[in-house]
Amino acid sequence: MKARHTLLFAFLALFLTVAPFKLMAAGLQAPQQAIETASAQLQSRLQEKNFTKDFAKINQFVNEVINPRVDFDRIAALVLGKLWKTATIDERNRFKHEFQTLLVRTYSRAFVEFKEWSVRFLPLDMEPGATKVVVKTEVLQPGIQPIAIDYRMALHEGQWKAYDIMIEGVSLVTNYRTTFNNEMQTKGSLNAVIDSLAKRNVEALAAKPEKNS
Repeated sequence: MKARHTLLFAFLALFLTVAPFKLMAAGLQAPQQAIETASAQLQSRLQEKNFTKDFAKINQFVNEVINPRVDFDRIAALVLGKLWKTATIDERNRFKHEFQTLLVRTYSRAFVEFKEWSVRFLPLDMEPGATKVVVKTEVLQPGIQPIAIDYRMALHEGQWKAYDIMIEGVSLVTNYRTTFNNEMQTKGSLNAVIDSLAKRNVEALAAKPEKNS
């Protein structure tokens, strides 16, 4: 549970670079700017108290902001791994939808809960013409050591999108792949796994914002 919570915090950190680093935007390269641009949109809404009390609005807004900057199709395929190859088109589409819902709703709750922290971009090692890159950052919080968070990003149709997040070397994709593989062992089919995920999403979206899921 701790590893999952930390990885979701990393997902949160992807899009909430705070004000002091906006001054660095002009010196950031394109993959870093993709993160910074989304952060500006989200951070401005975080200041609105009435907005943060309405979880439905938060969830919708978060999805609108991060969807263009996260390659959910690629993440879904990587998370399912070998299961993706044998899944039907319907199973793939259902899983992508429910997994995106899972990440967005969990991130939306974190959007309300996490407050005092900032993100520092580290130098980017990127070759000219590269279509893949790892964006390295550190999350800074008062009283604790910086947390190393790396984002695997790829150029997709002219836009840089994240397709994996690693915190202290632990991958979000690998973490969820293990989770769903374990569920396959107990539930017996991918459809059953997706049905379970869909049920959890419905229940979590119906819960009050202060309750974690």
